[in-house]
Amino acid sequence: LLYNADLVPVGEDQRQHLELCRDLAGRFNQKYSETFTIPEPFVPQTGARIMSLADPTRKMSKSDNNQKATVFILDEPEQIKKKVGSSVTDSGSEIKAGTDKPGVSNLLTIHSSLSGKNISSLEDHFLGKGYGVLKSEVIELLVENLRPVRESYRKLINDKSFLDTVLKEGAQAAQKRAFKILSKVQRKIGLPDRPR
Repeated sequence: LLYNADLVPVGEDQRQHLELCRDLAGRFNQKYSETFTIPEPFVPQTGARIMSLADPTRKMSKSDNNQKATVFILDEPEQIKKKVGSSVTDSGSEIKAGTDKPGVSNLLTIHSSLSGKNISSLEDHFLGKGYGVLKSEVIELLVENLRPVRESYRKLINDKSFLDTVLKEGAQAAQKRAFKILSKVQRKIGLPDRPR
């Protein structure tokens, strides 16, 4: 609310947090006049909820004790290959999404999120192919999509002065936007402006 966001990227499991913000903004605006932008959720069509590679009935989580359950942004290609290669699939050999196939559905969702192809066309693409082919393509997509992030990270993480500059400039810009809204709020509810 402090930054007047109009769209907020959220997963399905985070909608209730955004709903709380929307309720607070709506009530404040109703009582004191338009002040806050009421944010809308931005939930991608595919990939809003990626499941664990080790247990596809649970959400993928960075705090999972099983290191094979989660792909991290900075994972090396070999780590990604091992994790996806050992990911849980389902009984049968058909590559089709469905509640009875959570492992395959999860891999298809990851593929769809990275390739931009819809699940239905992926099911057609993998018709008659085995789980190994699906896993290989998911590995390739993950490795290639995460490569630029890993490379940028390696380049930037050692440039401490550049990072400090970016952090300071970002903090100043964020603080300026936040103070603008906060000042409006304080005036409307009758509090004196706080010194900066």
